[in-house]
Amino acid sequence: MNKTIAYVNLVKQAKQEKKEIFDSLNKLFRDGQFILGNETKKFENSISNYLKVKECVALNSGTDALTFGLSLIGVRKGDEVITPPNSFIGSSAAIVHLGAIPIFADVRVDQNIDPIEIEKKITKKTKAIMPVHLSGLPCDMEKIMKISKKYNLPVIEDAAQAIGTKYREKFVGTYGEIGCFSAHPLKNLNAMGDAGYLVTNNKKIAEKVRLLRNHGIKGRDKVISFGFVSRMDNVQAAILNIRLKKLKGVINTRRANARLYFRELGKLKNVKLPYENKNYFHTYHTFVIQAENRNELKKHLEQKGISTKIHYPYLIFEQDAYKKRFKNINYKKFPVSRELNKKILTLPINQYMTVKEIKKICIEIKNFYKD
Repeated sequence: MNKTIAYVNLVKQAKQEKKEIFDSLNKLFRDGQFILGNETKKFENSISNYLKVKECVALNSGTDALTFGLSLIGVRKGDEVITPPNSFIGSSAAIVHLGAIPIFADVRVDQNIDPIEIEKKITKKTKAIMPVHLSGLPCDMEKIMKISKKYNLPVIEDAAQAIGTKYREKFVGTYGEIGCFSAHPLKNLNAMGDAGYLVTNNKKIAEKVRLLRNHGIKGRDKVISFGFVSRMDNVQAAILNIRLKKLKGVINTRRANARLYFRELGKLKNVKLPYENKNYFHTYHTFVIQAENRNELKKHLEQKGISTKIHYPYLIFEQDAYKKRFKNINYKKFPVSRELNKKILTLPINQYMTVKEIKKICIEIKNFYKD
C-alpha cells in the first residue's frame, strides 16, 4: 500500500526551493569554487552568529565533528567516554575509532542521559562526557556542567539532532568545550547530502580542526600534520545558507505540529508524549511517543497509510559491531533504556504536514486503543 502520509517530504522541500537553489548554484558554477569557498565561509560565519559562538568549522559530517572533537580534547586509546546507549551509532563509533571505550549511562524517561547515572560511571579512565540531545530535546546541561566542573572533565555535546534547541535560553552545543552538529538531509537544517559542523569558543581547537579536515595543509603547499578529507562541499554550504534563513520557520512549524499532537492525544492513557518543561526549547527533529503495544500500533498505522519509525530499535551495546568489539561486559543494568525501547515510536512531524494529516494520525491512534 502506498504511503498517504509520509514520514519526511524532501521532494516537496526541493520543489519549493528549486529556483533559489539553482540560482545559487549557477553563481557557484560560474565562480568555479567547489571546495572550501566563499559559501562555506559564509555558512561558518552565519552559524557562529546564530549560536553566539566564536568558531564554526564546516565538515563532511556530524560524525567527523565528534571524532575530531574527541581527539582534540585528548581522548586516546584506552580512555573512557561517558555517553547514552540509545543514540545513533555514530556517537559511539567516534569514540571507538579513537581506540577509546564508550561507557554507557542510563537515561531518564525523556530519553536523554541521566546526570545521576553519569556520575556513577566516572572512573580514573574517564576522559570526557558526551551527552546526546536526542530528538531535538535538550539534556539537563546545568547538572551535567556541574559534574564536568566537579571532576574536571570536558563535555563534548552531540547536538546532531538539535540545531536551534535551547536549555535555559542558551543554545545546546554551546555549553561544553565543543558542540557537534549534523546537516544530513533528515535534519531540521539539512543539506542535500552529507554535511556537518563543529562549534567551539576555543580558537586553537578550531584551527586544528581546519587543518585536520584538509589533509593537514596550511596555505596551499605546507603540511603541518597528517590530516583527513572532511571538507564540507561548497555546493552543500550554498544550500545550507539558503535553508539557514528558513530555520526559524521550520522549527516554529514543527513546534506547532507538536502542539496539535498534544492537543489531540494529551488525554490518551496508553500514550506518553514527548517531554518539555519551562527550561527546555524542543525543536522536534523527531516526535517520539511512548506507546503501549507499540509494534501492533505501528502495524495499524502502516495499514492506514501512515509512515512511522523507531529511533532506535536497538541499543548501541546490542548491535553486532559493538558485541564483537567489547565482549564479556554486563549491560543488564539499563532498566530505563530497555523499557523505553519497547515503547518508543516516531510519528511524522515534518514542516510540510497539514492539520488534516496530523488529525488523521491522531484519530487512527485513538481508534487503535478503542479496539
